[in-house]
Amino acid sequence: MARVKPKRHNIRVDMTAMTDVSFLLLTFFILTAQFNVPDVETVTTPSSISEKLLPDASLMTVLSTTDGKFYFTPVENGTERMQLLDKMGEKYGLKFTNQEKVEFTKLQSVGVPMNQLKGYLNLSEEDKKAFKSQTGVPLDSTNKQLIDWVQQSLAVNPNYKLAIKGDVQTKYPKVKSLFEGLRDIDFLKFWLITSQEVAQ
Repeated sequence: MARVKPKRHNIRVDMTAMTDVSFLLLTFFILTAQFNVPDVETVTTPSSISEKLLPDASLMTVLSTTDGKFYFTPVENGTERMQLLDKMGEKYGLKFTNQEKVEFTKLQSVGVPMNQLKGYLNLSEEDKKAFKSQTGVPLDSTNKQLIDWVQQSLAVNPNYKLAIKGDVQTKYPKVKSLFEGLRDIDFLKFWLITSQEVAQ
């Protein structure tokens, strides 16, 4: 007698639940992701083997370009940014309007001297984007505005941390003047931002 073959059934997997989960995860990651804001100027950082990560909160940044310009990025907290602007205004004899303070909270980085800051804050968004003649925040033997930005930030919140992002081509005397200025205000602990060196 011939063997009876069992009837073969097609296996059907319902993918509806998997699709729902995939879209839920995708939506979650899109909504919670923090996008990287591009730097004011392109900087190629030196490489290192360090694997330490920068702290996310209470971090101010100094950007140093190849041509010796400095840009200062304050901590992102809007209220503390307004306090910082008030303190810098007191130091340099400037009074900022409420509208200028609001504009300051939206700035990515400070890239102009204090005597040009009010004018820059009053520019329209289109004019700010077109404004390419940012001279950077002054830092030399006679004018240490960059150090004042750091010092006044610490006056707002002494727990702020500092990271320095310099181009690999930046001349040493410029970086040295920054380190000496930080030493003068007794701020001796900061991070240097580097790119990860690829293992050979």
